[in-house]
Amino acid sequence: MSKGFITTRSLGLGLFLASMAAPLIGSGVTVLLPPAAAQREPPPSRAVAQYSFAPIVKRVVPGVVNVYVRSRVQTQNSPFANDPVFGRLFGEMFGMPQERIQNSLGSGVIVNADGIMVTNAHVVKGSEAAEVRIVLADRREFDAKVMISDEKSDIAVLRISGDGAKFPFVEFEDSDRAEVGDMVLAVGNPFGVGQTVTSGIISALARTEVASSDAQVFLQTDAAINPGNSGGALVDMSGKLVGINTAIFSRSGGSVGIGFAIPSNLVKLYVDSAMSGRKVERPWLGARLEPVTREIAEQFKLTRVAGAFITRVYTAGPAADAGLKAGDVIIGVDGFEVADPRSALYRLTTRGIGNRAELRVLRGGKQLTLPVAITVPPPPGKDDVRNLSGRHPLDGARVSNLVPSVADQMGIDAETGVVIVSVRTGSTAARLGFRQGDIVQQVVRQPIENVNDLDRVLAEPQRVWMMAIRRGDQTLQLQVGG
Repeated sequence: MSKGFITTRSLGLGLFLASMAAPLIGSGVTVLLPPAAAQREPPPSRAVAQYSFAPIVKRVVPGVVNVYVRSRVQTQNSPFANDPVFGRLFGEMFGMPQERIQNSLGSGVIVNADGIMVTNAHVVKGSEAAEVRIVLADRREFDAKVMISDEKSDIAVLRISGDGAKFPFVEFEDSDRAEVGDMVLAVGNPFGVGQTVTSGIISALARTEVASSDAQVFLQTDAAINPGNSGGALVDMSGKLVGINTAIFSRSGGSVGIGFAIPSNLVKLYVDSAMSGRKVERPWLGARLEPVTREIAEQFKLTRVAGAFITRVYTAGPAADAGLKAGDVIIGVDGFEVADPRSALYRLTTRGIGNRAELRVLRGGKQLTLPVAITVPPPPGKDDVRNLSGRHPLDGARVSNLVPSVADQMGIDAETGVVIVSVRTGSTAARLGFRQGDIVQQVVRQPIENVNDLDRVLAEPQRVWMMAIRRGDQTLQLQVGG
């Protein structure tokens, strides 16, 4: 998250383990709603407006759980452990890691009677070698296993180990039906005080400005959400799940009425994928997209500063097949307005791989409707990936050409180059500090555009290796003795 945004799991004063105290209610509860709510119109009288949330809460609360994660983490026993000077002088003295137990707390929502549940990926981060414990509202406790955890979307799907038990659950709602002004309830375990319900409205739809990944689009709500609410439920007035609470905007660590939830349609996509045993694959349009700036809007005579501006169309990709061109502006997908590239990607993702979407495009002041196939990026070929070994700084690194699938998976916006996809522990590359995601741009002042270039340059022994490495937004100039 950008500055001012925190995930709702982080507790500045520590994590307090507290189980939910709400009673378990049978599935036969009738939710009382005023006719106006069903018609999505203002209530006709004050009497109709003054109704209680209690029936909705009784229906939802049993399906919202506490998630406790107990994991073993490695820590360094000295602040000088990663200092290269001390490392050379004292070897591994400062680098011996220590193991400690870390406890963390979040919330989760059961979405299937067989015990399938969802939470945030950051709640169960590092849980591969951890114990995940689920506590229900009726105080029953179960172990759970992570089925899918995707940090880009911050969604995790778990299965509760219930030995055939049936669980209360919260049904999915179509988050595309949500409108600004709809009343919602947020359910979770803020600050570890116990299960809490807060009310508010949906303040905005399809928020992308606050996302840390291009796979994230949020519903915004003013229902009070605090640290510990991560993975909890955001439900509408029918008691159905419209979102999974994930983050807040805050400078103090507490709620200021600006919270964010992952839309249920995206969450459901991950649940369906987990239950079918397949991986969620992100769509590949085969085009480079940029947000529409004021300058772009003025240059192309656009009436609004919104949309996904196409700067390049790759040959033999879905965009090229659909007839898209550089300079086009995508302003809608399947009837939904598109504010920027992230919202366009979200619509293609929820539409699903293997389907087709209708793109509304501006070209030369005219609107076009173009159908596009939703596909995955082509995988790298056998000649695109290489394991490096030898007497050079990149010994032990696995590298790949920046083909679309690799660039997409690693979140890299580049057309050519060679990226490090992994580094073998204990290798020369690892000791020198090379990382996954580093892009090799130059070696001994020779530009590197593909793995063949890199192989050729590394095959020639050097007294001093001069290298230019792109890491995030920085270019590192390195000199390493041969």
